[in-house]
Amino acid sequence: MKKNIKKFLGLILFFCLILFGKQGLAEDINSLSEISAITAVTLDATTGKVLFAKNPNLKIPPASTVKLVTAMVVLDKLSLNKKVTISKTAAETPSVAPLLKEGEVYTVKDLLYLMLMKSSNQAAVALAEKMAGSEENFTFYMNRKAKELGLKNSHFTSASGLPAPGQYTTAYELSLILYHALKYPLIKEIIHTPTKIISSENGRVLVLKNTNKLLEDPEVKNYVLGGKTGFTRASKHCLVTASQVNNHLIITSVLGAPSRKSLWRDSKELIKFSRFVLENKAEPLYLTTVVTSQIPMHHVSKSKIFKAKSVVKSSKKSNKFAKKTSKLKTKMAKTKKKNTKITVKDSNTQKKRS
Repeated sequence: MKKNIKKFLGLILFFCLILFGKQGLAEDINSLSEISAITAVTLDATTGKVLFAKNPNLKIPPASTVKLVTAMVVLDKLSLNKKVTISKTAAETPSVAPLLKEGEVYTVKDLLYLMLMKSSNQAAVALAEKMAGSEENFTFYMNRKAKELGLKNSHFTSASGLPAPGQYTTAYELSLILYHALKYPLIKEIIHTPTKIISSENGRVLVLKNTNKLLEDPEVKNYVLGGKTGFTRASKHCLVTASQVNNHLIITSVLGAPSRKSLWRDSKELIKFSRFVLENKAEPLYLTTVVTSQIPMHHVSKSKIFKAKSVVKSSKKSNKFAKKTSKLKTKMAKTKKKNTKITVKDSNTQKKRS
């Protein structure tokens, strides 16, 4: 009798574990519907398979993640011990601390640490000038490198990632950029380094702390190999990260997160989800959301992750809006001849045109 009771209780416990285990997994997977970034990708670089994608081919300014391309081009052309004198142009480039001073001398290697760990725009410009004479000349080599890597939806017009016309990449291609950057031992070493001390030729000491907080995050630090952060007003918060998950090289690329806090959260959720897919507990997931522009500032997320709505309805609305706009423009053109005023109303503002 006692044995039967024990067996019965054991079965109840077993089914409870299965039930709550599945519920927990479902909650973890459904949390992906809350990925706040405009575009994101999880790439299994070991197999080449995309495990998660949200607007993966949307073009968006890369911000400082572009410095990975800058580093590859510099390492292709310059020796690490070569000395670089900080020019007036480099010194006057808007950047984060520690700020470089005109006339200071650093090695290429030290400036690479400063550029990739602290995201120094000054270091990026100084390296570009050393290699190509000017940042503008340097971007020619950046785009040639992009072509060599097979990138079709990326174009670069600055070495630092500061806002510049015609500069863009996609979450998918950014993951490829990091994949290729990891083939450079020094880049792999730098992006995995939490803190570093460098010094100028005249003895000025700089203490560097990596901007990538995932390196010290207790939830994922055992997985993370390193990555590159970025931010501009157009790009919002960005991060591309390499992790080792179940003996696979996993690269997560997040562009357009509304805050730094959400950036870390999104990246951790994608790393966690990759483990579920690799352990056959979940299937790869692909989402499409409505984005307001080609270089997006805002987006609309769908509430149900497995039933992401088609953008067809939105497209129809856009077509109707376009027709109304066309009629309005025609009406305005006619009335303009009569020197009359037309008031155009929308849901938020009221504008007057003459």
